Amino acid sequence: MIKSASAIAHPNIAFIKYWGNRDDSLRLPANGSISMNLGGLFTKTRVTFRDDLRADVLTIGGKEVTGAALDRVSAFMDHVRLLAPEARYAEIVSENNFPMGAGIASSAAAFSALALAASAAAGMNLKENELSRLARLGSGSACRSIPDGFCEWAYGSGDEDSWAVSIAPASHWALTDLIALISAEHKKTGSSAGHTAALTSPFQPERVRTAPERIKKCRDAILNKDFATLAEVSESDMIMMHSVMMTQKPPLFYWEPTSIRLIKAVRDWREEGLPCFATLDAGPNVHVICPSEVMDEVQQKMKKISGISDILVSAPGGKAHLV
Repeated sequence: MIKSASAIAHPNIAFIKYWGNRDDSLRLPANGSISMNLGGLFTKTRVTFRDDLRADVLTIGGKEVTGAALDRVSAFMDHVRLLAPEARYAEIVSENNFPMGAGIASSAAAFSALALAASAAAGMNLKENELSRLARLGSGSACRSIPDGFCEWAYGSGDEDSWAVSIAPASHWALTDLIALISAEHKKTGSSAGHTAALTSPFQPERVRTAPERIKKCRDAILNKDFATLAEVSESDMIMMHSVMMTQKPPLFYWEPTSIRLIKAVRDWREEGLPCFATLDAGPNVHVICPSEVMDEVQQKMKKISGISDILVSAPGGKAHLV
């Protein structure tokens, strides 16, 4: 009997970053984090368990995928097979409406959609926290793409309670993320490889030690719709994370010249009274966050900066869901 299910999930942009693990195999984070789902971007994934397969088959964007990407997905599917009364291999078909591997949390969207589709196809009806925990095993930040809107991934005491919860729904705050595409190329060093070297930076212990203070500040700013505080703490946290990346061994230099020009321009615009701030995950593309009412003005300013090939626009997004 063929069993199949499809799910849609959104990537997220972290205001307080996840970088570094205290357990790489379980993807238990070195610190908690807070993010916003991006409703304008999505991954759609269909999982079908079949009798005729002798291994998992992965297709992304219409192309069959092999090698390390397939190995990572198959390892995740093994987690599902251990949990469910389903031992067969699966056909996995996935598509995105945004670039993969370019620092726009494609793995977060991919593994949250996969967690939901695979568990449903395998006959499980997991609770939201169980889904978030399962998604975390594929990609740490994927746990934050399971709940709705603005999400917090708690440090947790271990595997059993390290998952994300929604601290406010997508409808809570009308923010817009204007994502400046500076490079759509797949980054040479992915986040998973980068996490393992975080502790080689002399700045990582201090970043982790002070994270709870920034998390509280960020959480309160979201709940109170305090944009000035959100901007200050998010930019500060982003700079700290990239400082760790640049000083770990081997160092990771994700910023491009256009990234830096845009970061500096956004800070100037904010000093001039235009509410906006910049943040980057593990990639060169800059997320410019602003209240939705000033989106057009910010976007017009961004278009005047050379080196930006396109601007993706997204409001806060909802939870992962079956389709």
